[in-house]
Amino acid sequence: MIESVALLAILAAIFALAGLVKGVTGMGLPTVGVGLLSTVMPPVEAAALMVVPTILTNIWQMVAGPALGGLAWRLWPMMGGICLGTWLGSGLLAADADLATATLGVALLVYSGFGLANRKLPTPSREAERWLGPLAGVVNGVVTAATGVSVIPAAPYLQALGLDREALVQALGFSFTVSTFALAGSLLDSGAFGFGVASHSLLALAPAFAGVFAGQALRRAVRPETFKRIFFVGLLLLGAHLAVKTML
Repeated sequence: MIESVALLAILAAIFALAGLVKGVTGMGLPTVGVGLLSTVMPPVEAAALMVVPTILTNIWQMVAGPALGGLAWRLWPMMGGICLGTWLGSGLLAADADLATATLGVALLVYSGFGLANRKLPTPSREAERWLGPLAGVVNGVVTAATGVSVIPAAPYLQALGLDREALVQALGFSFTVSTFALAGSLLDSGAFGFGVASHSLLALAPAFAGVFAGQALRRAVRPETFKRIFFVGLLLLGAHLAVKTML
């Protein structure tokens, strides 16, 4: 009983922390959540638990801005690529727990290293977007299917498009929403996202949204650049831990 209570407290703290990061930076809920949950359970279970909070917080982020129609028209080829890539990678997350954990660790290392370098990809022309968008989407979908995390390469690609801050936050919400729906379909097909897991994922909404609201308040008190640096250092350490723990 004590162990069960302790585990529930740990899970609630993870969802709250992931929500806090989401509230401050506009992203990071599944990245932090799946990464930390994977220290206590297989990544496929972690990804399944993150489905409901991730979908609802990202829909909220997606519809909050003023430019959804224009963004949807501009980004639909990328979103189609995400769905295709997730379908192509379907089953990877559930196939081998150790491989999935190591792959997730490498993905977090790549993403955190990119963030700490504070570099942006070159802004593509509108003509180049016609093929770069779908390509980035397919790669992002495969990575999402293999790790449960949907930031690589979607986040760096969207940041390179020259969108203003509000449009970028909305575009990230749009991309993450599509990725999570596609991942949920993949997990459902593999049997990893059944009714029991869905109900537990629904219960995670409370700590996740509590974290989001706290993060939004914190954003007004802390420089986002400082918080992001701490966030990426934490991800770097977490990614390194996940990448090597299967070798120990």
